[in-house]
Amino acid sequence: MTESILQTAIPRQSPSVQVWIRRLVWKMAIATILLMAVGSATRVMNAGLACPDWPLCYGQWIPSQQMNLQVFLEWFHRLDAALIGLSTLVLVGLSGWFRQVLPRWLPWASLGALALILVQGLLGGLTVIELLRFDIVTAHLGTAMAFLGALLTIALCLMPYQSHRTAGNLRAIAGVVTGVIYLQCLLGALVGSQWAAHQCLAIAGHPFCQILHSHLLGVLPTAIGVAATLWCTWRTPALNPLLRQLGLVAAALFSSQILFGVATLKLHLQIEPLTVAHHSVGICLWSTLLAIAVLAVRDHQDPVRV
Repeated sequence: MTESILQTAIPRQSPSVQVWIRRLVWKMAIATILLMAVGSATRVMNAGLACPDWPLCYGQWIPSQQMNLQVFLEWFHRLDAALIGLSTLVLVGLSGWFRQVLPRWLPWASLGALALILVQGLLGGLTVIELLRFDIVTAHLGTAMAFLGALLTIALCLMPYQSHRTAGNLRAIAGVVTGVIYLQCLLGALVGSQWAAHQCLAIAGHPFCQILHSHLLGVLPTAIGVAATLWCTWRTPALNPLLRQLGLVAAALFSSQILFGVATLKLHLQIEPLTVAHHSVGICLWSTLLAIAVLAVRDHQDPVRV
């Protein structure tokens, strides 16, 4: 799908409109990463049901009388999600209104992002209604990542980028690693939604230990994939410098992810900020690999000037 988008010509673009939309999408992507970090903190702090109803909280838009840290986390998580949803509607509106001077694929991509955020909102409501059922919580994260991926792809496709046509195998490698890390994140969500790490640390041989061990084993293919991506970015001659820099960022994020993960287990998940950092860095690592994959595809296209 990405290649078909990128192969679409942009003969009638308006630089100012495209810049506005690109900036909006980048802000939405950053807000989504922050939303996922707040969602992680909400789970870690046992605040997932701090607001017992949905979409209101204690029947109010702002539950001032019931407000404490847990209620604030859950309420702010919903507020941030609502703002991102409204921003997505604005994106769809702008893409449709200015469709004559924008890439032809942009209105359709915007509608796809809107569909994902609607599904995400539905899953968020079901998470509360179904009392944090593990499969819904996991699907909630998976859809959030898909929405973030859609935003990043749109922003990267609208970004000025000089094609060097030298990416070679980097497209395939980064694409595969992006998929591997996505599955690893879903495994991490399953570990968190079933409290598998807590159960395994408390009771040796607990059935949920299999889920935790699967997540830990997933580190190996992730490490191999990140190492292959880094090697490819630095051994490919005349590669765009941005791809080399992103390769280094991916390696740094993976190293941080391992450190946070080990520290989290060693401290028996008692330090909540460490757990949140572990989750958030994992999302950033996935986003970086996705960016490498998208730009590697663009590297095979004609230069785009905005």
